Amino acid sequence: MPWPAARLPLAAADPDVSTTLKDTHESVTNAASFIEENWAAWLGIGLRILLIVVIAAAMRSVVRKALTKLINRMNSSAEAVEGTALGGLLVNAERRRQRSEAIGSVLRSVASFVILGTAALMVLAALKIDLAPLLASAGVAGVAIGFGARNLVTDFLSGVFMIMEDQYGVGDKIDAGVASGEVVEVGLRVTKLRGDNGEIWYVRNGEIKRIGNLSQGWATAGVDVQVKPSESLPRIREVVQSVADTLAKESPWDERLWGPVEVLGLDEVLLASMTVKVSAKTMPGQQFAVERELRWRIKEAFDAAGIQIIGGLPAADEAEEAADPSAAVAAPSALANPASPQSLATAPIPPQAAPGGPRITK
Repeated sequence: MPWPAARLPLAAADPDVSTTLKDTHESVTNAASFIEENWAAWLGIGLRILLIVVIAAAMRSVVRKALTKLINRMNSSAEAVEGTALGGLLVNAERRRQRSEAIGSVLRSVASFVILGTAALMVLAALKIDLAPLLASAGVAGVAIGFGARNLVTDFLSGVFMIMEDQYGVGDKIDAGVASGEVVEVGLRVTKLRGDNGEIWYVRNGEIKRIGNLSQGWATAGVDVQVKPSESLPRIREVVQSVADTLAKESPWDERLWGPVEVLGLDEVLLASMTVKVSAKTMPGQQFAVERELRWRIKEAFDAAGIQIIGGLPAADEAEEAADPSAAVAAPSALANPASPQSLATAPIPPQAAPGGPRITK
């Protein structure tokens, strides 16, 4: 039975619907043809980006592992030297460990930044993105950040060079100009010092203009002994040399002394005293203990030998005699006798009446 005209599909009677379907079909066809034409290029770009990311990740992992092995080797060599007889004097394991860890951290950060930054630029280039505006913006931003954070950059670079040059380390006693004390921690930006009174100083590495390291190499213990000019110099040298020989044979001074105690001679000669200079080369940081021990033993030896040190108590035969008590009494005065010529000469002159009548005076 034929369908009536009213029941036919609207698509056949509506030209707008037909046009919409035609446009949709054409759009799908164009999209399919575009994908078919460019899928190979997209696949190549994707594979290139994937290859760049994989190579960058592998290179970063290899470089970081190599740096870690290098740091571990440096630490193991430090521990091996520390186990020897002079290891405790020549190498500080904690100092070497912190120094190597700091250098390793800097190298790993720099390697990661270079590798990942290069990979990011290669990915952007693979995506056909113009890098000229990006690089120009990065350059301007870098200059602005450099001006704003120049102190931070200065502290960081100073810390890197201080650590790499091994100017000081943990356990060293240094004079940094703005503060002095024992190094507690060495950082890339701040160095932490403990002062003589126990205070903690945080010193920025960029503020350190000069460094005096009191713990590298060796130190000198110097003692000045003041004696009377009448003392015998050969006797003084003999007593001091005996003290030095005894000190060098006893523990722990035999390890702290790195050279013989020497009597350098007369440092100063005055009318009332003369100064004998005594010096010794010691372990770094132990010069003050050696000086105190030398003063103690020299004082005891001089007392036993009867050699007087300037500033001590005077001997019994040289003690000053007691003052005469009559010296404080004044001599008798001639004015005490009113009949003496001196007393009569000092008698007041009686007033005389002026001619012409009395005169009133104030």
